[in-house]
Amino acid sequence: MTRTVGRSDRNWWTGEVTESETSAAAIKAVLDEHKDVDQINLYVNSRGGSVLEAMGIRAHLLRHPAKKTAYVDGWAASAASFLLTACDEVLMLTGSMQMLHSMWIMMAGNAAELRKAADDLDRIMVGNRQMYLEKAGDKLTEEKLIELMDAESWLNATECVELGLADRVLAASEYKGIKQKITLAMLGLGPEPEPETDPVEEVSEPEIEPEEIEEETVIEPSQETDEGDPEEAPPQQEEAPPSQNLLAAFVRAAERKE
Repeated sequence: MTRTVGRSDRNWWTGEVTESETSAAAIKAVLDEHKDVDQINLYVNSRGGSVLEAMGIRAHLLRHPAKKTAYVDGWAASAASFLLTACDEVLMLTGSMQMLHSMWIMMAGNAAELRKAADDLDRIMVGNRQMYLEKAGDKLTEEKLIELMDAESWLNATECVELGLADRVLAASEYKGIKQKITLAMLGLGPEPEPETDPVEEVSEPEIEPEEIEEETVIEPSQETDEGDPEEAPPQQEEAPPSQNLLAAFVRAAERKE
């Protein structure tokens, strides 16, 4: 299961607003609660979503003074890959991927409006590409990036490192036991921080000398008196052989007939 980067939704029939946990406002609220931390771990597993919200989240992350480390758990696709460009270090788990593509919109209008929408997208993409180019440095040219985005490219972890879109590939063994002070796992199902608990002092039980142990008497339910007080259990008798039991049964039956 992955989550999309999105804004809060309004039900047009009822007017009720459903707050999104992956909106720019929601992420800002989390960051505002942790202004003094020096390390933020961002776990991403997302198909993408709203470009506008992703750009807002990216800006909020950049403004926070902490060191930001991004972990790509599964996919950082489309707008979700924007978020990685705000982080000081991007680590990708083996098998994870980034997907880069050119922006698209749903549009209705006349011919002039449709032509303008296409021109607007071209202008918007110039700005979008700059985010990736800042992260990649001299490992990626704008011409190569345009080629990748127009082809809607799925890049594995090794390819992302080669293109400067990630810093290192993490094996599963390295991924275990990651410690974090603040985790933004709302864009996916990344690991949550374990609650800190005070160590519990072990209390040793006092040793009991053998002579202090009293023999325990087991009371069967059938041995209880009418007042509810248990009686002493009668000494156990050896069980009679089957032939004697059968003979005793015949004798009791004969006595009942008399």
